[in-house]
Amino acid sequence: MMQAELFILRLSRNSGVLGLAGTPFTSQIFPMHTHSYGEVPANQGILLVRPLLEFSKKDMYQICQGGTEEWVEDPTNQSMLFTRNRIRMALNHLSSLAFKHELQGVISACRKTRAYVDQVCHSLIHHAVVINDHGYATIDLQILCPLKIEDICLMKFLSLVLQFISQRQRQIRGSALKLLMDYIRTFPCKKSITAAGCYLCPDPGSRGSRVLVCCSFDFALPLKMEFFEMHSFGQQEFRVINELGKIIEDGKSYANHLVLDSSDIHFLDANHESVLDEAKRLNIISESTYSSIRGLQKQETDRFRSKVGAVSDFTSKHEVEVVTPFGKSLQPGKSCYFMDRFILIWKLNDKMDTDVVSGLVDFDMDFSGDSQNFCCSSCVIGHDQVLEVRHMIESDWLYLAELSKYSLSNNFTEYEVMSANGNVKTMEKTAPYLHYASLSAKKALVLLKSIPVAARKSLPVLINQDGKLISIPSVNFRQCSCLSVHVEFRPKVPLGGGHRSFI
Repeated sequence: MMQAELFILRLSRNSGVLGLAGTPFTSQIFPMHTHSYGEVPANQGILLVRPLLEFSKKDMYQICQGGTEEWVEDPTNQSMLFTRNRIRMALNHLSSLAFKHELQGVISACRKTRAYVDQVCHSLIHHAVVINDHGYATIDLQILCPLKIEDICLMKFLSLVLQFISQRQRQIRGSALKLLMDYIRTFPCKKSITAAGCYLCPDPGSRGSRVLVCCSFDFALPLKMEFFEMHSFGQQEFRVINELGKIIEDGKSYANHLVLDSSDIHFLDANHESVLDEAKRLNIISESTYSSIRGLQKQETDRFRSKVGAVSDFTSKHEVEVVTPFGKSLQPGKSCYFMDRFILIWKLNDKMDTDVVSGLVDFDMDFSGDSQNFCCSSCVIGHDQVLEVRHMIESDWLYLAELSKYSLSNNFTEYEVMSANGNVKTMEKTAPYLHYASLSAKKALVLLKSIPVAARKSLPVLINQDGKLISIPSVNFRQCSCLSVHVEFRPKVPLGGGHRSFI
């Protein structure tokens, strides 16, 4: 009965076939806030299993009676103020066996369609999408063959990829989705577009056969950072995580072996307005059931429209601007999630690592005595030892180019270098950290050239409180040899949105 209520509810909200499939038997959900994030290879989230989903209220009542368990009824279930309660009451008046059977038939057909679409999308992601560690995706259009894919499958595929890259979990609809569909079906790809929090452009050198999907950062929006503690998991916690991973993999394997033929899927071309018409044409529902469902749909649609209008009027008259500030400062040793995409942590060491020393010995630099202490915490990072995080901007790689021109020698003359904020600063060549920073900039530029320009703009960088660029961890650039920075592209919600099962 729960699925029947949800079907009518979503039908009245103009949901498509995928929404009309209802609630999955199993679904993987992911917390919006990170409480702890131990040394786990991937975010497994929480697996919700709904074993009683297909049971009616009467069935569950009898189960409680048989198990001598007390039945508890929520008193608000009788209130007609709530949409689901009104639908439930109306369905009780239409409780003939024929109506229930036919309504369940429509829902089952929608669920089968959803399972087929999920299966196709999983295959497309596996074969046509490559995720780069720098936070962008590459779609191979020749493998994808978008012109041969059903609209409903291609729309879902694009939504999954863009939601993963942007980590915005809101549904992509309307003009944005149409723009994406037209764009991806144009071969070869020659243009660039911005949609749903992502920037799409041809992959350089691919002659339009591959598309890059990069996160598009809106400077009008505040930066999002979430701090959390890193904890080491014990043996029991790892065992639970491994078991959860195995359950999910078994579920995916089972779904992959259920090869669904598109000829057996009824609603691939149906929109929210034509699902019932198609069900009637296929004799899944009778004329009387069709009329009853349409009647329920119209009642709730009219109620919903009037309610939305009232809320809109109230909002326009009592509009209040709410701004939620997000802190950008990051203290040493603290872990943070940056824009729900990157895990970032930094600290200062007492002296530079041995690998740093080995990388500088070829430049005739003196490492005797205290000269190994290249720590610049006083002149670069600051006495308060707090850095700020922001996205990479164009002046950052221009700054690296200027810094890399510094000659690694003991010629004690002054040297001008363009700072990240555009100011020209004069630094003495005797400043020991400048030797290391210049070498680090040279190496970073080599790595940076392999990252598409569009993808660079979403990379996190560390700056001090004066705005000076301190580190671009994704390309291993550091101003100070004693600075240790770890960055990892680990989106909160994985590609595909997690495991779900509808059949």
